[in-house]
This record gives sequence, C-alpha cells and structure tokens, in this order.
Amino acid sequence: MSTILKFEDLEIWQQARMLSFEVFKATQKSPFSSDFRFRDQIKAAAGSAMDNIAEGFERSSRLEFIHFLGIAKGSCGEVKSQLYRALDQNYISNDLFSEMYNGYTKLASGIAAFIIYLNKTEARGLRFKDRADNKP
Repeated sequence: MSTILKFEDLEIWQQARMLSFEVFKATQKSPFSSDFRFRDQIKAAAGSAMDNIAEGFERSSRLEFIHFLGIAKGSCGEVKSQLYRALDQNYISNDLFSEMYNGYTKLASGIAAFIIYLNKTEARGLRFKDRADNKP
C-alpha cells in the first residue's frame, strides 16, 4: 500500500463523503425534510462515518486510527438501520433504499478490510515513527 499523506486520499473516506452527500440530498425532499429529529439523526450518522475516518487518520497513531475506524463502521450500521425506518415511513423509494444500503454495506466492508490491514502492518503513526522501541 502506498503512503497516504492526507485523509482525503483514502478511498473509504471518499466513499463515505459520497454516501453522506446522498443522505443529505434524500433528506431535503418532503416528507423527509419535515421530520426534523429523524432527518437530523440520519444526517449525523452519515457525517459520523466520514468524520471518524478523518479524525482517526489525524490522530497520528495506528491504534487510535483503528479505534476511530471502528466507530465509523458502527455509524455505517446506524445509517443502514435508519434507512429501514426511512423506507418504512415512505420517505425514500425502494430503489434509493437499495442503492444507499448497498453503498453503506460496501463502505463498512472496506473499513473492516482496512482495519485488518492496519492490525497486520508494522506501519506506525506519525507520533511514533521515530521511536524504534514503541509500537502503538
């Protein structure tokens, strides 16, 4: 794997950004837009997936990154559950549900694969790259 210098270069972050945009777009349509609490909840979960990937990357240690990736993966599950609620309330179509559900399933799988990679690698975070005796 080549060296990634910024979180924006991570494919999982790019996927999370695109999916977050789709969630935001779906919540702008009526009647979804009128259900303020639910609308804000699903938007927050969608943003959380994207934001936790970025925050973990910026924490500069491999173990912290893995921790935040776990949170991001959990946010994917939260959005998927909320998509069922949106479908049940007829806020979104079956097609949109399937598209977004599959997108979040793929994102969660990508995050899981990246966590496995990070757990196996000897790569260190920026804070520890010069410490030969410390393996964060």
